[in-house]
Amino acid sequence: MALMVGELNASHSGVNPPGGSSGPPVGKLGLRFDPGEIESTGMLKVVEVIPLSPAAIAGVRPGEWLISVDGERIGRAVNLDALLVAKVGRRATLRLGASAADSGREVVVRPVGTGEEKALLYRAWVEDRRAYVAKISNGRLGYVHLPDMGAGTLAQLSVDLDTENHAREGVVIDIRNNNGGFINAYALDIFGRRPYLSMQSRGGTVAPARSQLGQRALERPTVLLVNQHSLSDAEDFTEGYRTLGMGKVVGEPTAGWIMYTSNFALLDGSIMRIPSTLITGADGKNMELVPRSVDVPVRRAIGEWYEGKDTQLDVAVKTLLAALQS
Repeated sequence: MALMVGELNASHSGVNPPGGSSGPPVGKLGLRFDPGEIESTGMLKVVEVIPLSPAAIAGVRPGEWLISVDGERIGRAVNLDALLVAKVGRRATLRLGASAADSGREVVVRPVGTGEEKALLYRAWVEDRRAYVAKISNGRLGYVHLPDMGAGTLAQLSVDLDTENHAREGVVIDIRNNNGGFINAYALDIFGRRPYLSMQSRGGTVAPARSQLGQRALERPTVLLVNQHSLSDAEDFTEGYRTLGMGKVVGEPTAGWIMYTSNFALLDGSIMRIPSTLITGADGKNMELVPRSVDVPVRRAIGEWYEGKDTQLDVAVKTLLAALQS
């Protein structure tokens, strides 16, 4: 059936087997370890502590070594995940040392699930990008990222468009690796609404009327950043952004996965995803298998992330600064 779906070559289509239990979840600490030490000694030297993770809350610091978990010593033959099976939300005691041989100190943590750790890691990544954009633009630009086009992301967008972003001259909208959803129209409204008057309370400061009246609106120039992993409704957002003339699109053409599908359950519990809704652009043409183009093409070199570089983000900042200058 999967081969048949592949032959049809329609995005979003697929087949999934009946669901089943995958066993008890593995607890996550919010730690990243030195891969070189793991390879050479099998020991775990902390190189990163994810903000707001169980380890961060417990005061674990980069440079410390994880010696044991609940009395079980770490070593080449020990799997850390195995020590944290069924530990989500339960007490776990970590022993940490200044070196691999140090007896160290004990801290108590409450491990979280994989999804929660992933969310914490993602928020740390967003805040890092936000600080980077502010730095290279000399404080002139803000930054937001939309990981998908779901209701939760729309709510988070309202939080991320905070006082700091509103204080910038413009904002970079990043939808790279966005896997789609259904909120493109609502998000476009937030970025496309224009100011029409201001309000000022007696003794207060001047503020845009939309914000004062409870309507979310950025009312600042923007630039849109996309890549080949911007899918589905992210591509609908890109189409709307360009058609409405909201700003330049930077990066690489999107995936071309632009249709809606519906799930159908088979007798054995398998699920088939079948195309159900055609999407056409403002020109009336079918958007499926036709990636949305960009105004400023930029491809990232393979492995540049390893050196902490993001050329697409750099060009997006330069593009928006140039627009502000002109």
